[in-house]
Amino acid sequence: MRSLRLSLVPLLTLTLLFGACRDEQAGPRPRTQNFPTLEPTQLRTLDAAPADLTFRSGATLGGGAVIYLGSRVIPAQAAPGQAVTLAHYFQAVRPPPQGFGFFVHVIDPNSGQILMNADHEFQNGVAPLAIWPVGKVIEDTHSIPMPQVAARVVLGFWRGDERLPVDDPRAQDGSNRVLGPVLGSEPELPEYKAHRAKKPPVIDGSLDDEAWKEATSVVLHGSFDGRPVALRTEARLAYDDTNLYVSFDAADPDIWGTLLKRDDPIYNEEVVEVFLDANADGRTYNELQVSPHNVIFDAYFPARRQGMDTGWDSGMKTAVKVFGTLDNPSDQDERWTVEMQIPFAKLAEVPNVPPKQGDRWRFNMYRLEHLNRKQIEGQSFSPVFVGDFHALPRFGWLTFD
Repeated sequence: MRSLRLSLVPLLTLTLLFGACRDEQAGPRPRTQNFPTLEPTQLRTLDAAPADLTFRSGATLGGGAVIYLGSRVIPAQAAPGQAVTLAHYFQAVRPPPQGFGFFVHVIDPNSGQILMNADHEFQNGVAPLAIWPVGKVIEDTHSIPMPQVAARVVLGFWRGDERLPVDDPRAQDGSNRVLGPVLGSEPELPEYKAHRAKKPPVIDGSLDDEAWKEATSVVLHGSFDGRPVALRTEARLAYDDTNLYVSFDAADPDIWGTLLKRDDPIYNEEVVEVFLDANADGRTYNELQVSPHNVIFDAYFPARRQGMDTGWDSGMKTAVKVFGTLDNPSDQDERWTVEMQIPFAKLAEVPNVPPKQGDRWRFNMYRLEHLNRKQIEGQSFSPVFVGDFHALPRFGWLTFD
């Protein structure tokens, strides 16, 4: 379907063009799942849809030519990664249009980003839309893994660069993908409680200050699904009346970077990052990054991945300490540590300066590591479950003690 029948690859490429912060989900993704599908030998029809549909629709497509009756999800509740069977039911009420194929996408309901491309031929190719008998109910059954987070099934029909129109705008996602069943549930968002520093840390890259000893340490996990990572990263936060302080301690046998100017796209190399949505509105936020060369990238966003302003100056002070040799792949490095001093007064829409006890922001912390300078490993405080570090609904909570 080219531009309309989006696979995960072009969608991520498009996403990355409109804002900073590349992550490990960029790149080719499998289009098929290792779950069985039924393989009929002839077109299957029913007189009516089953009574036990778990999702009922009634949406029409193609000017009323086709009705999407609904779907069944079996089992309705399943663990993430467990195979679930999706059965979709349609009916042609007049001769259906010609030349359209079937698509099924599993998307993030907040951003519309594809989590899984489950495109396949209807009834394994036996029942293309063009031959549906008028008045009969047509069933399609296939299996997918239950997503890691709450997701939405959207489906429909495509031909070349067009999709068969969904007649009621309320029954589709705005791009002629008819709304299907919801899968899974949202995992609980993690919370970090930042303690007030009795004495601010000295920003020199060394993490021996009392403020860091008193701060809670958290270990970052795989950004896509929370799995353990190859190289350990610890992060800590603290604050005082003027600044938020963030530190990273990143194990790394090969510490490197090629970008040396402020606001260079260091998100394409090795970097640690903090995203801050101070008023927790899910729109305005700041992105702050530091590379092993102590190059910084800072940007303001008025909305998710929109209007990126790298002219905004965070006023932050940073320092990096490298335990090893920068940019030398022939030796074995140990780790690099980062300190960030971020002025509250410079951040977007901070409710209270200084934060009051109990104030809660939305935020996330990330690390991008290029294992062997090739394989990208993304790490995060709160897993985002999609290939996008700007997944604001998946940001965790930052609470000021």
